[in-house]
Amino acid sequence: MSKISTVKAFIALLAITVLAAPTTSSTDSFVFGGCSQLKFTPGSPYESNVNLLLTSLVNSATLTTYSNFTVKSPTSQDTLYGLFQCRGDLSNGDCGRCVARAVSQLGTLCLDSSGGALQLEGCFVKYDNATFLGVEDKTEVLHKCGPLIGYDSDEMNRRDAMLDYLGTGDGSYKPFRVGGVGGVSSVAQCVQDLSASECQDCLSEAIGRLKTVCGAAAWGDLYLAKCYVRFSKAGAYSQDGNGNGNGNGNGKQ
Repeated sequence: MSKISTVKAFIALLAITVLAAPTTSSTDSFVFGGCSQLKFTPGSPYESNVNLLLTSLVNSATLTTYSNFTVKSPTSQDTLYGLFQCRGDLSNGDCGRCVARAVSQLGTLCLDSSGGALQLEGCFVKYDNATFLGVEDKTEVLHKCGPLIGYDSDEMNRRDAMLDYLGTGDGSYKPFRVGGVGGVSSVAQCVQDLSASECQDCLSEAIGRLKTVCGAAAWGDLYLAKCYVRFSKAGAYSQDGNGNGNGNGNGKQ
């Protein structure tokens, strides 16, 4: 069996195994996904590079919660870049399972696409033939807001102060941050290919936008291309944003 066939067989087996597994874990919940409009030719060198890259992401995710890879090719258009990142509080085992599920879903969502990105509750996976590693990108991908509730002025001030605290740096690199005050919890995370200053810049932008678009909502999520911020009042957050939530997003690459 050729190397390409072996890799493709692995991906096919992975997809069957993961899709057949229970879907009760909240880390597996779909948040957003998008695919490049450009397509590659099945059986081409690019397809073998995609399979090799996605296999490397899955294998690496059992050992660490972030990594990036470059699959080089003699022709620049066939060179491929990719990364995965898991939520900062996940174990290596949970991270590996989340990335495996994300890769299997990307194979269906972005069939024959030259690039794709998928965000699950617990992890993020992206690949493309245009380099994006280490490039700051504050494009808004998605925001969702819960129902408006009766915060009093003190509650609003505490919530905003908590969010501002997540965007405050102390000179160290902290890509994953959590906070909580007065029954409101929050979480923020940068993709770790950003520098410390770029992470601060991205989170500050996301926090400002989230406070503007979600106002006095019971919960709110805002995802930029390289970071996200979320908050929720105890007992108020809707896992998938259905029902009382309202959202706005796109899947452009």
